[in-house]
Amino acid sequence: MIRRDEVYKIGKLGKPHGVRGEITFAITDDVFDRVDAEYLVLDIDGILVPFYLEEYRFKNDENVLVKFEDIDTQEQARNYTGCEVFFPRHLSDSDEENMSWAEIIGFHLVDAVSGKVVGTIEHVDDSTLNLLFEVTTDAGDEILIPASNDLIEEVSAEKKEIRMAIPEGLLEL
Repeated sequence: MIRRDEVYKIGKLGKPHGVRGEITFAITDDVFDRVDAEYLVLDIDGILVPFYLEEYRFKNDENVLVKFEDIDTQEQARNYTGCEVFFPRHLSDSDEENMSWAEIIGFHLVDAVSGKVVGTIEHVDDSTLNLLFEVTTDAGDEILIPASNDLIEEVSAEKKEIRMAIPEGLLEL
């Protein structure tokens, strides 16, 4: 059984494309293309299930047309519309120096000064010039932390944590 901590989200399936079972895949990370992956993992009703790739082609920088094995009709493909797509962490080509933003979702954010866990990174907001970590604290509060390379001191994929020097007073806002 595949566990959530063994994968990270790389996109979401959209509508079927054509009648051969292809489906649109909106990607946030093209890691499956960089490492020539054999399969992707879909979240089907809360269960992570591997689906083997038959073929895929890029429609543009953000969308891929994907054909999974044994999904051969538009009707079959339609059953997977809206499914979130994940990639196995152990197959990723990243190292601790070069990780995609998608890979750090779920990591713990640790204040390097105090050593305390601030919370869990739920999302990386790249809609503005300054990247932001959207962090949920243990108390359930949501806070925004600047995702500046100057503040990040250490990234540990093994521990699934990022240690950063959080500016004084930022957590009290």
